[in-house]
Amino acid sequence: MADQTNEFFEALRQRAHEPLLELAEGTIRFDIADDDRVVHWFVSVDNGDVTVSRSRKRADCTIRGPKAIFEGMATGEINAMTAALRGAIVIEGDAELLTLFQRLLPGPPSSKKAP
Repeated sequence: MADQTNEFFEALRQRAHEPLLELAEGTIRFDIADDDRVVHWFVSVDNGDVTVSRSRKRADCTIRGPKAIFEGMATGEINAMTAALRGAIVIEGDAELLTLFQRLLPGPPSSKKAP
């Protein structure tokens, strides 16, 4: 089975500039619990310029949760803000950054038009 979370962050790394975030600045660290380890993704946004790394640096917003939730977010099956409101993920710091970042996540599978 493909790792949708890794694929999402690697694709974001390749884009380098994201027009949907041209008015955003800040850093987000995703701490993803995967069995007995935690995988880190660090995203820095500077007026649309996006860098992605596996750093554990301090961030303006830290989002923690289980891999299954992040896999659902990466495929559009789970809405990030809904997950936060339900307590499936924990947000520390500037939650507005998650709201902005959510623009990059795919919509629900049912919202995609058939060819």
